[in-house]
Amino acid sequence: MFARAAYSALLRLATPLYLARLWWRGRREPPYRAHWNERLGGYAGTPVPGRLWLHAVSLGETRAAAALVDALRRQRPGLQLLLTHGTATGRAAGGALLHDGDAQVWLPYDTPGAVRQFLRTHRPAAGVVMETEIWPNLLLEARRAGLPLVLANARLSPRSQGRGERFAALLRPALAAFDRVLAQTEADAQRLAASGARSVQVMGNLKYDMTPRPDLLARGTAWREALAAAGRAVVLAASTREGEEAPLLAAWRALPAPRPLLLLVPRHPQRFDEVQALIATAGLRGLRRSTWADVPPAGAATADVWLGDSIGEMPLYYTAADVALLGGSFAPLGGQNLIEAAACGCPLLMGPHTFNFAEAAALALAAGAAERAADLPAAVRRAAALATAPERLPMATRAQAFAATHRGAAARMATAILALLPAAR
Repeated sequence: MFARAAYSALLRLATPLYLARLWWRGRREPPYRAHWNERLGGYAGTPVPGRLWLHAVSLGETRAAAALVDALRRQRPGLQLLLTHGTATGRAAGGALLHDGDAQVWLPYDTPGAVRQFLRTHRPAAGVVMETEIWPNLLLEARRAGLPLVLANARLSPRSQGRGERFAALLRPALAAFDRVLAQTEADAQRLAASGARSVQVMGNLKYDMTPRPDLLARGTAWREALAAAGRAVVLAASTREGEEAPLLAAWRALPAPRPLLLLVPRHPQRFDEVQALIATAGLRGLRRSTWADVPPAGAATADVWLGDSIGEMPLYYTAADVALLGGSFAPLGGQNLIEAAACGCPLLMGPHTFNFAEAAALALAAGAAERAADLPAAVRRAAALATAPERLPMATRAQAFAATHRGAAARMATAILALLPAAR
């Protein structure tokens, strides 16, 4: 109790700073300034009680949740959802999942008053939290209100488990508030159970069930064919993180001419301008994806770098590329989602740091869908060579087969979640 009281007091004191940060981020991403009162538990309109509440904090979790939402609707047609998010990209992606009767709001800040107001206002039938979102006040107040809770697509890396042990007095009761924890892997399940979770089941990874949009796949194929006709192979640097782009661009410049086209897609939209400046500083000619519609402009094939400054087009980028470098894996950040690349048939080169997706990385390597490089310069050299090598095509085929083999988590999780809801009328 003392740990939770201290945590809540700190959050109350930090609330003005939190709101100031939201307003600051809203300079570049205006959605952060919209409906800001929801962050404090203030909701307009007349909410409909009895919806299934699903929280997906950001873009990656929301895209994974799309597969779960599809499975839920297949198993229970007419199901109404309340979607909550924490980031602008997550909320934008979540809008595409809404049907008539659904609702979408910001998740409130984790102060006791705000979360109690959220629960009193919306009165969901059950709650589903995606992956790693553990908010102590929210979960404990939901438990106190008798709300069934599920942690879906749950994962917990050894590093996160170690950090959590320092705050065990706060986090163990929060994890124990979940009625069911649906883990991605057996290793995740063991770590979650050791950290206080109850009723842990291994269900697999929802990201294998993500289905790339056909229109994006078709457009990406058209781009790659046009670039191939112009004599350009394509290497994608996918979901890069801060600290990775500068050494990537230096390694790219060190390649002998003629180089492939580099398609560079930063993970966070607020860094697009920063990465564009890095491209210019590196002495490379860059074009921004946002400057054209469906078809690249004349002369685009002669650029050194295309900056992928768009949201929701990763399947397009993976399909346009001959090979991809996995962002977040070349700095000690744990790597980004590698499954989407496989589903699009894009061979992948990973760095040494893939602890966020350890099992998926190991399976991709074993299936021959990916390779691991010691560092960025080695990965850049290998990617440039692999982009035009005969071995690329069988590697692409193995990547698609690998992704298809591990599907099915969405249906299993949907069954487990719906079992907690009242029977459909």
